[in-house]
Amino acid sequence: MRSWLCKRKGKYTCKNYKHVTMEHSELVAEMVHVERLTTQERLHLARHRRLQQLKVWRQREKEWLRHQTRHTSNKRHIYFSDSVMLLEAAARNDIDEVRRLLKKGVNPDSTNEDGLTALHQCCIDDNEEMMKLLIEFGANVNAEDSEKWTPLHAAATCGHLHLVKYLIARGANLLAVNADGNMPYDICEDEKTLDCIEGEMARRGVTQELIDETRASTEVQMLRDLQKIASLGGDLEYKDHQGATPLHIAAANGYLRVVEFLLDQHVSTDVEDNDKWQPVHAAACWGHLEVLELLVQNGADLNARNKHDETPADICEDPEIRERIVELKTEQESKRLREAQGRRVRRSQSINTRTQSVRRTSIRDKVLTTKKDAQEETRLRLQAQQTYVSAPTPSIPPLENNTQEVGDHETDSGALTSAVRKGPEGKDNESFLHEDVDKDSVFYVTFLFL
Repeated sequence: MRSWLCKRKGKYTCKNYKHVTMEHSELVAEMVHVERLTTQERLHLARHRRLQQLKVWRQREKEWLRHQTRHTSNKRHIYFSDSVMLLEAAARNDIDEVRRLLKKGVNPDSTNEDGLTALHQCCIDDNEEMMKLLIEFGANVNAEDSEKWTPLHAAATCGHLHLVKYLIARGANLLAVNADGNMPYDICEDEKTLDCIEGEMARRGVTQELIDETRASTEVQMLRDLQKIASLGGDLEYKDHQGATPLHIAAANGYLRVVEFLLDQHVSTDVEDNDKWQPVHAAACWGHLEVLELLVQNGADLNARNKHDETPADICEDPEIRERIVELKTEQESKRLREAQGRRVRRSQSINTRTQSVRRTSIRDKVLTTKKDAQEETRLRLQAQQTYVSAPTPSIPPLENNTQEVGDHETDSGALTSAVRKGPEGKDNESFLHEDVDKDSVFYVTFLFL
């Protein structure tokens, strides 16, 4: 019976399966032989027959598609790049398609919009065969996505121990740091996988000091670069293609020392990127509380809104940090209110001071002050006139005691001079000055000279 089965197998090879058609008579004749088979042999024959049916179906499907293509050649077609096809095939675990594309020369490190490679995907999906195939064709075991996650990060956080071991054996970086500052062992929750990673780190002599230095290396390098730019007088608020400034980047990554340095250089805390995000938005979104508080202390506005009308509290996913933002906002509003009240109090005090200085002198005092000033002015003017009268005037003949009449041809200034030179009783100025002058006369003379 086994020889018959082998003979039947040889008949349905890949070269001949598409020409096979089973008639009813053949099936009836075959039943005699099938009844003599053991249960295991019948199962094997059934699987073989099923594979045969699937192959015939695929062949018919291809022929139908070719037939449809002839009739729809004038229609538009959508074509995908080889890199997209590779990622799609890896996601659905199509080993043959991935191998075909890799042999064709497609880059095994092709990424999607999030920076994920096919190797990232198979580490997430626990697909060891696909992972080995990709690495065989040169996939980078330390490739980083947009959040700086490596395949080892993905395998460690998912707890795929066998994948972690294979990646480490192929040179995966145990101290790779993602955008959140985490290494693979930081995000591994599976005990066996964590023991494997920590054991390998111990064998390689990794110390806590080295871990801390590696974790802070990016921040230190950024700080050095900015210090150099500042020493050369460069712009510390330059923007990248997304409109992000160094303060945006430092706030998003939680680089506290970089943020402190930039604020000491008096960079703006309310600068916006292309999406109208301010640095305080970035700190809130990625949960860096210390950076957030430092920005608020230096004038960052917690009510700032991005282009989607979202405040820092709206985009914060951590409930504790969101609660702290509400507290900071309350403190900020209270501070502004106190400052506004202080300005109003100072303004009111200034107004009261000016009012008091005006009202300090009464109306009676003002009148007395005016009279005193008028008397002093009159005295000085009369003294000046006395000096003028005492000067020698040889060309002027003696005059009568009474005041001369002024003709129509005389000017006003002449009349004024004649009136001043004689007193009201025909007395000259010298005798006029030695007599007591009452207040009415003082006001009269003052008015006359004015």
